[in-house]
Amino acid sequence: MFETFRNAWKNEDLRKKLLFTLFVIVIYRIGAVFIPVPFLDAGVLQSILESNDGSILSYMDILSGGALANATVFALSITPIINAQIIIQLLTYALPPLEKLQKEGESGRKLIQKITDITGVAIATLQGFGYYVIMRNAGAVEYTNGGMGVFAAFVIVSCFVAGASIVVWLGNQINEYGIGNGISMILFAGIIARGPSGLLKLITLVKTDMKYIFLSLAIVLVFVLMIGFIVFMNESERRIPIQYAKRVVGRKQYGGQSTHIPIKVAATGVMPIIFAMAFMSIPQTLQLIFDPAKIDQANMTGLQSFYLGFLKFFNSNSIGYAVIYFLLIIGFNYFYVSMTFNPVEIANSLRQNNGGIPGIRPGKPTSDYISRVLSHITLVGAIFLGLIAIFPIITQNVLAAMKVPNVNIAMGGTSILIIVSVALETVRTLESQLMMRHHKGFLE
Repeated sequence: MFETFRNAWKNEDLRKKLLFTLFVIVIYRIGAVFIPVPFLDAGVLQSILESNDGSILSYMDILSGGALANATVFALSITPIINAQIIIQLLTYALPPLEKLQKEGESGRKLIQKITDITGVAIATLQGFGYYVIMRNAGAVEYTNGGMGVFAAFVIVSCFVAGASIVVWLGNQINEYGIGNGISMILFAGIIARGPSGLLKLITLVKTDMKYIFLSLAIVLVFVLMIGFIVFMNESERRIPIQYAKRVVGRKQYGGQSTHIPIKVAATGVMPIIFAMAFMSIPQTLQLIFDPAKIDQANMTGLQSFYLGFLKFFNSNSIGYAVIYFLLIIGFNYFYVSMTFNPVEIANSLRQNNGGIPGIRPGKPTSDYISRVLSHITLVGAIFLGLIAIFPIITQNVLAAMKVPNVNIAMGGTSILIIVSVALETVRTLESQLMMRHHKGFLE
C-alpha cells in the first residue's frame, strides 16, 4: 500500500490529484471544527454525547469527525447522502421506472443522481430538524420560545442542511479533480480524525494508574489484529470456475478459455451494519426526544412502565441489544445480497455466451448451484460483519465490569471496517490509474 502511494507521488498528474484531495479534506476539517452553528451551545452537546456513549448520537459524531460534538455546520456530514444512495439503490431494484433509467446509460444515471441529491436534501432537512428537537430538549439551544425560537430553529436546520450539501459538493470535487471515491474519502477523514482522541484516552488511563498499561497494550493489539482480520476477509472470495465452449466460425476458433466468477465474502461492505444501526437507533432516538427521567416512577401508568422497560432492553450496551443487532446484520446482509446478485441472470448470461460451470448443467441447475454457493458465502460474510459490529460492545461490557474508567470503543469495529474498506478501495483506484499511465509499449 505504501509503495503504491509512493509511486503515485512520483507521477506529476497523480501528485496533483493527491494534493487536491488533501486540500479538500483540510477544508472539510476546518468546517467540522471551527465553523459553529448559531444558537447552539457546544458544551451542552459534548456533555450529552459523553452521557450517551455508544448511542446513535455517538455513532453520528464519529461519522462526522466530531463535528456534531463541536456544534458546527458539518454536523450531519455525509449521512444524508449515504442514506439517500441506499434508498435509491434499493428502489432501483424494486421500481421498474428507476430500473429502466439505470439501463438507459449515462443520461439515465445522471437523472438517478439528481433524484438521489434531492432525496439527500429531504433527508438532511428531516434529520436536521430531528437534531434540533433533541438539542432543544437537552437545553443546547439558546432560544426556544416565541418568534426568536422559531427563527433559531430555522437557522439551525438551514445550517445543517447547507453543511450537508457542501460536504456532498466537496466529495464531488474529489471525484472530478482528485483521486476519486469522494464521499468515502470524507467519511474516512472524519473517522481518522477521532483516532488521536481515543489514543489520548488510553494514555490518560495509563497516567492515572500504571496498572492499566497492559490492558491498554492489549486493546491496541486487539485493534491491530482486528484490522488484519478485516483486511483478510475483505480480500477473501469464492471463485466459481467457468468454462466456455469452443466455436469455429470460418477458419477462426472462438472461446475455449477458462475463467471464474469471483464472489467476495464481504461483498456488501458496511451497508448491512448501517441498515441495522438505523433500526436499532429508533429506541435511542425516542429516549432522547421523550426523556424517561421526566416520568414519575411512583405514579407511572402501564404505558410509561412499558416504555421504560423497552428502553432498558434496547440499551446500547446490553446483551439483548447485541443479539438483536447481530441478527439484524445477518438478515440485512442476505437482503442486500439478494438485491444485488441475481443467479438467474448470471445463469442465462452464461448459457447465451456458451459458458457453463464444469459438472453443472446449464439453466436452472446452474442458477440453483450459484444460489447455493452465494447463500453459504453470504452467511460467512454476515457472521463476519456481525462479529465486527458486536465485539466492541462485548469488550465495552467487559471493561465496565472491570471498572476501567474513561474508555469507550463501542463503535470501534464499524469504524475500523469503514477505514479498511476505504483504504483498500483507494489503493485499488491508485493502482488502476498508475497502470493507465505506465502501460508497456509495443516494443517492450
